[in-house]
Amino acid sequence: MISREFEINRERGFLPALDPLERLPSPFAPWEEVATSLPKLLVGDYLRETIAALPPFVVDKLAAAREIERAMVLLSYLGHAYVWGEEEPATRLPAVLAVPWHRVAVRLGRPPVLSYASYALHNWRRLRAAGPVAVGNLALIQNFLGGLDEEWFILIHVDIEAKAAPGLTALPRAQEAVASRAPRLLADCLATVISSLRAICATLERMVEHCDPYIYFNRVRPYIHGWRDHPALPHGLIYEGVAEYGDTPQKFRGETGAQSGIIPALDGALGIEHADDPLRAYLMELRQYMPPLHRAFVERLAKGPSIRQFIIRHGTPSLREAYNECVLLVQRFRTTHLEFAGRYIHKQSFGHTANPTQIGTGGTPFMPYLKKHREETAGYLL
Repeated sequence: MISREFEINRERGFLPALDPLERLPSPFAPWEEVATSLPKLLVGDYLRETIAALPPFVVDKLAAAREIERAMVLLSYLGHAYVWGEEEPATRLPAVLAVPWHRVAVRLGRPPVLSYASYALHNWRRLRAAGPVAVGNLALIQNFLGGLDEEWFILIHVDIEAKAAPGLTALPRAQEAVASRAPRLLADCLATVISSLRAICATLERMVEHCDPYIYFNRVRPYIHGWRDHPALPHGLIYEGVAEYGDTPQKFRGETGAQSGIIPALDGALGIEHADDPLRAYLMELRQYMPPLHRAFVERLAKGPSIRQFIIRHGTPSLREAYNECVLLVQRFRTTHLEFAGRYIHKQSFGHTANPTQIGTGGTPFMPYLKKHREETAGYLL
């Protein structure tokens, strides 16, 4: 099955099959200590000099895949803390951080910037090892400032990923049903997708329970911006010591939930397309920030066979109804996301160019983009 080929499983979807590693081995202890101390260092005056004084991060000592992912989480958090942790953003990263960050990123097939995979997918632990991967039994491994709002904001995303798992694994089976002209199997698969989408929408709507808009904007969001299309870093960021970059500033987009593969996978499988404009180009660009296997999974689903066209040509009224329910739930998810973007970002008071209210952490005018997403989705109802 396609989902197995791309390491997508029914229980966890895009989350790792094994719980993320919480700490690197002893040779990396100085780095882990600074990462643990980030909430303290970010309110002090010595964050940048503390990071610059760290001993070499020996990438070659990383062995297992979980160690490489933990290294990416650690280096990404330290990198963003270094850039955004003082009144004015840094324009250069010291080689002691830039070089290992780049090397680890190359091994993972992602840019050296904090992306969704490190912010959420590989940044959680279970409070009870036998319990579910769901809010109530989750905590973050790595924080910037810490606190309830930061924990809740990220862990809601982790819960959404777990809730999406049955639906994601049903998408390839739905396409197999189309290929074999098996409408009953297709109906069963769409029922699973509907159930999964209802669960992720319900989880997203819980964001307001413990994440306050003011706290999010002023204490969580400032550290996840990138350095592409950002007004405070118009020329990007120099990664000192990285030979591949020379002394040329690099421009990478910041962390955004749009780097998750869930909605792109649903769009691809359901045949929801976006007009060929700057928004579409942006969405395609964000795929470079996904883990390569997730990106490949999304691309494979988009190639078909087309669930939408099969239902248009051969579908029963009940199949059309199930397909439309899937589209409406994707629209509901996007509508909630748009409402939260307005409340948590757009309506907040502008305070500093490093944390603008008009530009998303991915470097885009997010409100027009999100509205366009929602409107285009509605256009695919049958």
